[in-house]
Amino acid sequence: MIRSFRRLACALAATALLAGCGTARNTVADGDDAALMLRGNDPVAYFTEKRAVRGSPAIEATHDGVTYRFASATNRAAFLANPARYEPAYAGFCASGAPYALKAAIGADVFYVYNDRLYLFGSERSRVNWVMDAAENVRVGDAYWANEMKDVPYRLQNAKRYLFKVPGYKTDAELDAERERRRAAGTLARDAQ
Repeated sequence: MIRSFRRLACALAATALLAGCGTARNTVADGDDAALMLRGNDPVAYFTEKRAVRGSPAIEATHDGVTYRFASATNRAAFLANPARYEPAYAGFCASGAPYALKAAIGADVFYVYNDRLYLFGSERSRVNWVMDAAENVRVGDAYWANEMKDVPYRLQNAKRYLFKVPGYKTDAELDAERERRRAAGTLARDAQ
C-alpha cells in the first residue's frame, strides 16, 4: 500500500513538473522553421527513393502546423495532393515505442514503409525488432496513439509510462532474444534479419 502511494506521489509530482514540457509531435527548430518535421527530410522520398533525402529550405510546405521540406517541386506537389499518405506515423516519434505507449524523440534516417505508411525508428535495432511483429505493433501502437498518446507532450507521456508500464512490455534484450529464437527456428521475416 505504501509502495503504491509512493509511486502515485512520484507520478503526480512528475506530472506537475513536466506539464507543458515537450511537444506532442517530434519536430525541431531550424532557422525560420519552428516546427520542422522529419528533421528536414523529404517525406515523399522515403516512398519514391526508398531512402532518407534531405529537403531544401527553399521548397517547403506547411501542413497541420508543421513544416515539411522537399528535394523537388514535384515531391512538394505530391505531398500537397495527399498529405496523409506521406505524414509519418505517430507524429514522427519512434514506432517501436508506440506499442508501449512511449514517445521517443528520434532522428528521421532509420525508417520502414509498412502497408504504405511511414514509420520512423531511433536505431536499426529498434526497426528490426519492430518489424518482427509489425502487424501487432501497428494494431497496439495505433490504439495507444488514439486513446492515450496523440495530444500529450512526450515528456509527460514517457514519465507516466516509465512509472506504469503497459501490459506486455518487453525490453530491448527480450526482443533481441526473441529475434534470435525466430532466426534459429527459421521463422524470422527477411526484413527483421
